[in-house]
Amino acid sequence: MARTLHERFSGPFVKVVLGIIGVVFGGFFGIQQYFNPRSETYVAKVNGHEISQDEFRDRYNNYRAQMQRMMGAQFDAQAFDSPERKRELLDQLINEQLLLQANDQLGAVVPVSAVREEIMGIPAFQVDGKFSADQYRLLLAAQRKSPQEFEQNVSQDIALRQLTGQIALSSLVSAADVDEYLRLRDQTRDFWFVKLPKPDADQPIADADISAYYKAHGNDFMTPEKVSLDYVELDASKMQSDAKPDDATLKQMYDEQKSKFVSPEQREASHILIAVGKNADAAAQRAALAKAEAIEKQLKAGKDFSALAKADSDDLGSKAQGGDLGWLEKGVTDPAFEAALFALKKGEVSDPVKSEDGYHIIWLRDVHPQAVRSFDEVKSELAKKYLDEQREHQYSDISGKLTDAIYQDPTSLAPAAKALGLSVQKTELFTRNGGTGIAANPAVVKAAFSNNVLAEGNTSDPIELGTDHIVVVHVDQHVKPEPKPLDDVREQIRAILAEQQIAKAAKERADTLFARLQKGEALDKVAADLKLVPVEEKGIGRNAANLEKPLIDAVFALPPLAAGKTEPGMVALNGDVYALFQLDAVKDGDPSKLDARTREAALNQLRQGLGYEAVRGFVDSLRKAAKIEIAENRLP
Repeated sequence: MARTLHERFSGPFVKVVLGIIGVVFGGFFGIQQYFNPRSETYVAKVNGHEISQDEFRDRYNNYRAQMQRMMGAQFDAQAFDSPERKRELLDQLINEQLLLQANDQLGAVVPVSAVREEIMGIPAFQVDGKFSADQYRLLLAAQRKSPQEFEQNVSQDIALRQLTGQIALSSLVSAADVDEYLRLRDQTRDFWFVKLPKPDADQPIADADISAYYKAHGNDFMTPEKVSLDYVELDASKMQSDAKPDDATLKQMYDEQKSKFVSPEQREASHILIAVGKNADAAAQRAALAKAEAIEKQLKAGKDFSALAKADSDDLGSKAQGGDLGWLEKGVTDPAFEAALFALKKGEVSDPVKSEDGYHIIWLRDVHPQAVRSFDEVKSELAKKYLDEQREHQYSDISGKLTDAIYQDPTSLAPAAKALGLSVQKTELFTRNGGTGIAANPAVVKAAFSNNVLAEGNTSDPIELGTDHIVVVHVDQHVKPEPKPLDDVREQIRAILAEQQIAKAAKERADTLFARLQKGEALDKVAADLKLVPVEEKGIGRNAANLEKPLIDAVFALPPLAAGKTEPGMVALNGDVYALFQLDAVKDGDPSKLDARTREAALNQLRQGLGYEAVRGFVDSLRKAAKIEIAENRLP
C-alpha cells in the first residue's frame, strides 16, 4: 500500500500518520439562491468536485454546536465566528475531499459489513446497549437524512481512516530513533537565573506627549459604531393555521403513507465469523470452511454458541458479547448473510454462509414479525403532520412573496410587510459585537453592517435563523463613530504612555545587563549590582511545572555546552519582566534505565508526532497536484 501511494502521488512521504478524520453529521436546510438559481453556489471546487454552501454550513453549524456544548458559558459566539476559523474548516473539507479522491484512485473499497458494524456501534443508535433499527430510523428522520445518505457518509469516514491507517503502517521507527528521542525528552539542565523586577515610571508624562499620542492614534479613541434595525421575521413553527383535516383527508394520507407505519420484521441474531482475506488462495478458503464446519458440528452436538463465539469468532465487534448482533432487519447486512438469516426459523443455526468477510455461522435467537399500525393508532400523528405541512406551505408561500417584494423594492421593508400583513419589529442600537434578540445572531450582525444594507440602504437578503425560520432586516438608525474628546481619554493615554515608558526602560536595562554577561561577567556579580541573588536550579526537565515556561523554553533553546563552558541567556517573561540566566550543565536522558513499557509508550509518542508531519506532507502533495478553486466570498 505504501509503495502504491508513493508511486501515484508526488511530494514528501515521510513516516507515519495517526490521524482520524471525523465526519460530522447533522441536518440544516436553508433557503436556496432564489435571485439567480443558476448562479454558482460552491464555496470550493476540488478537482471538479464542488463543496456546497449547504455542506459547509452543516459542518460549521455542527462544529459550532459541539464547541458550545464543550465550553458552556465560556463560549464566545462573536470570537468564534471569525473568517479565519471558517477558512480553517474549509481547508479541512478540502483536505478530506483530496484524501477521498486519493482513496478512489487507489481502488480502495469499504465493505458493506464494515459500514454496518460502524453504524451498529454508534451509541446514539443503541437501546440498552444494543443497536435499534427503530432508533436508527428515528434519529435519521429527525435530522432529515436518509439511511443511504448516512451510510455513504459513514463509508467515506471509514475510507479516510483506512487510507491514513495504511500510511501509519508504513512507518519505520528504529530502536536508535527511540533512544535519541528519549535522550532528548529526558534531558535535564542545570542553571542559575535572576528575575529583573519591573522598573517604575520615573519620568512624568507631559501634556504635550498626551496630545501628540491622541493626534497620532485618534482612531483608537472613537465611540463605537451602532445601528438599530427594522426587521420582519418568519417562523413556520409559530404560524397559525385554521385548517382542520377531516377523517377522509387523514385516511387518504394514511393510505398514501402506509409504508411509514409498517415496522419491518426484525430478527435477533448471533454469529461466529471465520475470517477469510480478500486475496486468500484456495487452500486458505478450504481451511476456513473446514474450521467453520467443525464449529457447526460442535454446535449440533450441543456446545454453547456464546462460548464458541467468544473462543473462535474473528468478529472483534461481537466476539466479547458471544457473537450477539442485536436486532437486524432487511437491508442492513451483507446480502448472503441476510438471505441465510431470513431463511432460518427461530432457534435454528445455519450452515456456514460465505460473505465478503469470510464464513458465518448464524444463530436466529428470536423474531419480531412485521407489524402495521392501524389508522386509529396514527390518526393524531397524521393530523399533526397535516397541520405542520399546512404551516410549511404557508411559510413557503409567504417567504417567497416576501423575497419577491424585497427584490422589487429593496429600499424599504414597509411596503412588503404591509402587502403581506406582516409586522415590522425593531431592535435596540447595537455594535459590531452584537446585541440582544435577533442582534445576538452573528449572521444578522454581519448583514446589518454589510455594504449592501448599511452603506447602500437596502433590505437584506433573507437570513436563516433556523429550519423554516428567516428574518430580513433594514437599517433604522445608524450612529457613526466619533472621536472621543481628549479630556475623556487623557488618563487612559497617560497610562498607556507610562506603560510604554516602563517597557522601554525594562528592555534597555535587560539588554545592558545581558551584554555584560556576554562579555564574561558572572551572573552573581551582575545581580549583586541590583541587590538581587540568583536562584540555582539543578536537574530541570523540559516540563518542569514549578518554573515559568518561557524561562524553561529559553534554557532548553540553547545548544549543548562544550566541556567546562557556561552560556548566558536572556528571556522576556510576562508584564515587562525579564530574566537573566546562566546555563551550567546539560545531561542527556539514559534510555538504558527505562523498562519495556516506557520504551513502547515513547515509540508510540514518536510515531504520533511524526505522523502529523507525514499526513501534512501527503496532503500538501495532493494539494499541489490538485486544481482547487476557493470562493471565500460565498462562505456563509
